[in-house]
Amino acid sequence: MGLTSNSLLVLAVAVAVVLFGATLWLWPRLARRSWTALGGRIGLLLATQLALIGSLGVAANQSFGFYAGWDDLLGRETEQGVLVDQSATTTGAGGPLQVVSIKSPPGDGGSRASAVGQVQKVDIVGRVSRIATPAYVYLPPEYFQPRFRTRTFPVSVVLTGYPGTAQALVTKLKYPAVARGLAKDGRAQPMILVMMRPTVAPPRDTECVDIPQGPQTETFFAKDLPEAVLAHYRAGARPGSWGIIGDSTGGYCALKLAMRHPDVYAAGAGLSAYYTAPVDPTTGDLFHGDRSLRDHADLHWLLAHEPAPDTSLLVTSSKVGEHNYRDTLRFVKEVRATGRTRISSIILESGGHNFNTWRREVPPALQWLSGQLSDR
Repeated sequence: MGLTSNSLLVLAVAVAVVLFGATLWLWPRLARRSWTALGGRIGLLLATQLALIGSLGVAANQSFGFYAGWDDLLGRETEQGVLVDQSATTTGAGGPLQVVSIKSPPGDGGSRASAVGQVQKVDIVGRVSRIATPAYVYLPPEYFQPRFRTRTFPVSVVLTGYPGTAQALVTKLKYPAVARGLAKDGRAQPMILVMMRPTVAPPRDTECVDIPQGPQTETFFAKDLPEAVLAHYRAGARPGSWGIIGDSTGGYCALKLAMRHPDVYAAGAGLSAYYTAPVDPTTGDLFHGDRSLRDHADLHWLLAHEPAPDTSLLVTSSKVGEHNYRDTLRFVKEVRATGRTRISSIILESGGHNFNTWRREVPPALQWLSGQLSDR
């Protein structure tokens, strides 16, 4: 029974309801003043509380996509990671990107790809970084229509937070549905979306840093990912064809990659982003004492000490509910002072660090990102 399955949620709720009913039924019988009765009351209360907390935890995980499965929850995930087998890191006959499964976007099952688009689950292997990770690729309906058969499409890389699940970008934040709706209304151009976790070497949170003697995550996103996508899809290869967007950790990565690699990403949008890579138990030692590496992971430092990148940035926050509000205003001010890097913002009156807030920000942010990208 999967951690994100509806069956587990139903079972957890059923157990909580049964234990609650049992507590009400047995409480009068356990009202005697004896150690046995006292132990029974304590046991019932603890079991009921644990069942209720478990039900809430399963429901919250389904809503916010914190963990994809039991191994992910327990830190035993082995499906993804950094490859050390040289034969596994070569491109092979199928190239660095392999399609694992093909589906219609959620809610459009059975419809033709030329009408609703297509979501492909893929495995990507980095030629340089030797990182292997899964992703979801959304191809817009126009990709399959005969009149666009020679056209290339701009690409938007979409990143989750940490730990996050790539599937949540499809089912919870509904990026394919939003992109399709914007294009249908003429508010955005048709785009290829590459949706994935920034956690490409789980369970470690690498913060999109090239870690000395560790995962080369920045290299993966700056070199390997574009190379793999361009080899497999009709994606735009010219400067200005690629953008990147993410929330929380993914937002920090999006801003940093756009700033450090403007030749790859013409625009970056950070939803509820922070601006300096943290160092905590989830990241481990990211910099190994390398001060330059640490400085270059600080977006404020980059703006103050490096030439302003020729890229466009979007940041979001809330006046009430987000901890990054003041830091976001500071970042906007610093970017405007460069005179070269372009900056836009979405500031909500209130909104927490959660999916509900990001659902309000994704449509305008994706529309903005589309406007920054070239379709050729």
